[in-house]
Amino acid sequence: MARRELGAATLAVVQAVEAAWAASRRAGPGVGGQPAVLVACSGGADSLALAFAAERLARRHQLALSAVVVDHALSANSARVTATVVSRLTALGFPDALAVRVDVDPGNGRGMEAAARDVRYAALSREAERRDATVLLGHTLDDQAETVLLGLARGSGTRSLAGMSARTGRYLRPLLQLPRAVTARACREIGVEPWQDPHNSDPSYARVRVRHRVLPVLEQELGPGIAAALARTAELARDDADLLDDLARQAHPESETADCAVLSTLPAALRRRALRRWLVARGATEPSYGHVLAIEGLVLDWHGQHGIAVPGGTVVRSKGRLRLQ
Repeated sequence: MARRELGAATLAVVQAVEAAWAASRRAGPGVGGQPAVLVACSGGADSLALAFAAERLARRHQLALSAVVVDHALSANSARVTATVVSRLTALGFPDALAVRVDVDPGNGRGMEAAARDVRYAALSREAERRDATVLLGHTLDDQAETVLLGLARGSGTRSLAGMSARTGRYLRPLLQLPRAVTARACREIGVEPWQDPHNSDPSYARVRVRHRVLPVLEQELGPGIAAALARTAELARDDADLLDDLARQAHPESETADCAVLSTLPAALRRRALRRWLVARGATEPSYGHVLAIEGLVLDWHGQHGIAVPGGTVVRSKGRLRLQ
């Protein structure tokens, strides 16, 4: 693709990627070996704009560059769509762009959206580990706002309101401060046509309803800037949640069983975090606030009651300790 002067939106995306990469280097590489980046690309405007900026980043800093397109095989034409996305990545400077097909099984009770996310991240992690690379994800400010609203609706506490972190292990989200409209304009400026995923307009998905119904109503009734305010709330909530999680970890270190004597002395905010962290580490799948409260009853109000069923097993108390069976 011929090099040209960057438009305003494209420049904003490039600067966001450069800034996020620099911040991640200051915080620590997170991966070993030679610096490498792997772009997760769905073919939508967000990930194509990200890919354009990542290619410039890689040339400037002499980074190993690659991209992965995950084919979830959820539609009859998914292979053709994936091939088209790969060809667009090739035109953007990704000669080794890779298509990876995955099988989505919603049979674990989490639903199609969560199941697709699980296998997608598993595929990305495998490719990132093979290349020893940092994975760039195209989540935007609007995605962050939607995540916060969904967390609020679940009523699952500060951690859900914290939304997505700019950096989590190998994963880097450079566009969290940019609205989706900017990435769409960037694609027009660089002359690349994004793929419009029909799942992004399917109202059977809660995130789609938030995007097309809930957020527009909030903007209409409360005024503009709601998405930015929700993203700012996520940043503030994340700082608080990180601190409380760290304190809970210190107060109740990780172990196979949970010590009721120690947990009973902790403030509620730390005790419940410690219990949830312990549950997740033992294999419980997304325990709800109700699950945590019920298990807290085994700690604070023990009178020989039966175990508490949670996703992934049953928590029982024996000899002053909790076990997940």
